[in-house]
Amino acid sequence: MTKEKTQARREHLARMRAEQKRKERRAALLMWGIGGLVIVVLVALVAVWVVKDRSAKSLDAVKTYTYKGSDHSWTKVSYKENPPVGGPHNYYWQNCGIYDKPIHNEHGVHSLEHGAVWITYSPDLPKAEVDKLKTIASADYMLLSPYPGLPTKIVASSWNHQVTLNSADDPRLTQFVKKYKQNPTTTPEYGASCTGGIGTTSEQPLPPEPSASGNPQEPMASTAPSN
Repeated sequence: MTKEKTQARREHLARMRAEQKRKERRAALLMWGIGGLVIVVLVALVAVWVVKDRSAKSLDAVKTYTYKGSDHSWTKVSYKENPPVGGPHNYYWQNCGIYDKPIHNEHGVHSLEHGAVWITYSPDLPKAEVDKLKTIASADYMLLSPYPGLPTKIVASSWNHQVTLNSADDPRLTQFVKKYKQNPTTTPEYGASCTGGIGTTSEQPLPPEPSASGNPQEPMASTAPSN
């Protein structure tokens, strides 16, 4: 009788051990399964974030044009684009900087020819947005000015390239500046100065054509851009 009890106890312990091992295996498999699922979810989230980040910074929406440089004119020019991205322009370029009033297209386009990026914004853009644009435009070879009749809130232009934006926080703005400002392959007069030109706004007339004597008349007193 004792032997039978002992044997029964051994079998019972063996069954308990086997059941415990099965539970441990199931727990391990469950943990591995949950861990694997978490990894898959994390990888998927990272992939989605990368795609969204690349999409947000993508310059696929940039429109391109085929204007050639070195076409100067003393008269007012009728541009196809609004604001313009190239074409005939005044002999004077606009001094790069930040302007609180609109500037002449003809001067702005000449600055684009020298490699500047011209950021224009709707006059009713909130001050907080304008302040962000001023920070971006505080570097060299940058123009910033309000632009009445703008088709969207913000437009960034370089020679033959333009992108429309709805926010100063749009990452495409800084990407555009990084790619096209002083771009040696897209700038007709790469290395030309963006200072020493003219600093007037559209409130003043375009500078007159030089006199018959060949001595150009001085443009109206230059108004320094605001900082």
